[in-house]
Amino acid sequence: MSLTRVQRAAQVACRRMADRKTPFIYNEWYVAALTREVSRELMSRTILDQQVLLFRKEDGTPVALNNRCGHRSFPLSRSTLDGDTVVCGYHGLRYNEKGECVEVPSQCNCSGISIRSYPVHQQGPVIWIWMGEAEQADLEKIPAMPMLEEGWVTSEDYMDLKCSYVYLHENLLDLTHLSFLHANTFGTPDYARANFDTDISEDRFLLKRYVVPTRLPPVWAKPTGLEDKDAARITTSDFVSPALHIVHAEFYDISLDESERPDQRIKTAHIPTPATADRTHYFVVHGRNFALEEDEVTDFMHQQLMAAFQEDVVGLQAVSEMIEEYGDSDDYYEISVKADAASVAMRRYLKRRAEAELAEREATAGMKNTPTQLTPV
Repeated sequence: MSLTRVQRAAQVACRRMADRKTPFIYNEWYVAALTREVSRELMSRTILDQQVLLFRKEDGTPVALNNRCGHRSFPLSRSTLDGDTVVCGYHGLRYNEKGECVEVPSQCNCSGISIRSYPVHQQGPVIWIWMGEAEQADLEKIPAMPMLEEGWVTSEDYMDLKCSYVYLHENLLDLTHLSFLHANTFGTPDYARANFDTDISEDRFLLKRYVVPTRLPPVWAKPTGLEDKDAARITTSDFVSPALHIVHAEFYDISLDESERPDQRIKTAHIPTPATADRTHYFVVHGRNFALEEDEVTDFMHQQLMAAFQEDVVGLQAVSEMIEEYGDSDDYYEISVKADAASVAMRRYLKRRAEAELAEREATAGMKNTPTQLTPV
């Protein structure tokens, strides 16, 4: 197939953007699990192509270790938790929370045997993990979720997304798809044509859309009391880090003066953690600053939102399947449009970071493998 000039240019542009083949970014805080998922039961979860063992110590502190016994690779998630130590179910090697082997039943000495431990930190409804160089695991680098700090009412959930995390971030930066993919949930016909602004910097990518006037879908109209009213729906999509994207929306009756409008806002943290190249742990924490004492509003909004986010899962998995089938062909291309400006910049950023980190790891590995040069005396 002969490509047009525009199609060939699109191919070149795609090579500058992150995709499912882009290496992972390890030096970043990712969410390993919802807080309520981790208990005294041994749990395994694949994160950045690594099998991680998760459990809690007797005092409730979360622990993350490599899930593979250092002796003969038995999965520690199929072993036994004894106090604060894990006893391998194959040959009985015992590991503490630091990954150090503290007992080998068949011999007296177990020094030098260990598995990797990962820094973790529990923050409200989620548990963060650092998969990169442990000495760089600064708690100050954990991205903030404002809805937790402001005391809003929140709910959280998890979805297994069979798609690269790159495409989920892209999906969240351009909500034009609300008018189509979410036509039956929280999309409205006017959303895709609404005016928007972008704010693009070196590592932060933001798109703000003004849907005014509009009629809100039930998920927002019912709890805000804006049913059957001409309203404003102003939504900000904010890429915070490779592990966090926050959508912030405000709603108000446009017939009211600004001083008369109730403060009714929501913030949703979309939290993608790569499992493999084509699978993502998709965590969601949703918060609101109104109807704080009404549990039925929490339940209603949560159900409505998860129905919509499930549409994203279905849509993105369809995209992933198509890319897997055709993405390596010589005539494959994707053409970007105006609304893609922020997401294209974001994908270029992910690719730069991933490739720079990979080069640094390879250089470090090369230095370790270089024989020491002795100076003649």
